[in-house]
Amino acid sequence: MFIDYETFRMRTDALLSRIAGLCRAAGRNPREITLLPVTKTHPAAAVEYAARYGLAAVGENRVQDAVEKRALTAAAVRWELIGHLQSNKARLAATHFDRIQSVDSEKLLIVLDRAAGELGRKLPVLLQVNAGHDPAKFGADPAAVGRLLELALAKPHLQVDGLMTIAPLSDDPAVARRTFAHLRTIRDQQAARSGIALRELSMGMSGDLDAAIAEGSTLLRVGTALFGPRE
Repeated sequence: MFIDYETFRMRTDALLSRIAGLCRAAGRNPREITLLPVTKTHPAAAVEYAARYGLAAVGENRVQDAVEKRALTAAAVRWELIGHLQSNKARLAATHFDRIQSVDSEKLLIVLDRAAGELGRKLPVLLQVNAGHDPAKFGADPAAVGRLLELALAKPHLQVDGLMTIAPLSDDPAVARRTFAHLRTIRDQQAARSGIALRELSMGMSGDLDAAIAEGSTLLRVGTALFGPRE
């Protein structure tokens, strides 16, 4: 049985308080960080809870799940795709999402730019980087990010907001921290080289948000800590 709104509200209050404390410890302003509730595998009510609380966007892993949930709710939120995107779903994703965080190849850049152009829109994206060199994760190789960014910035219908990564699964907290520090370094280098701010660093989930905040995350993708285990 899915949680009620009051449970969600209390969990979100507690999480935002925790984030504020971690920011103070890291010498950061909590306003630099956006909490993105991840509604994947949860019902459309999860989206409505997020909107009711005042959170501006939700994250979904699969295109089709988002399409189905959007049909079931009138919640006024932005939709962000955080899961792997196959190029044959690019037009559907460009139609239904406000931002795509998982762009990791030249082929995907090409098809998303074309789809966005046909839809008459400029599509915000993040470039996903495999900053932890994890064979189980998607994302561009760190050495290829410069080239991928050049290609992305040349696409007239795409807007590059920053970078995204997923840390390798590990019992050692230092693994996540190294991964996030690596992504921040890549962002700083590419921002200096390109002259584009690349403000967004999407990194950190329920289990590793401490390390993400310490290393400069601007966007935390949190599901379990808000909604409980996946159904």
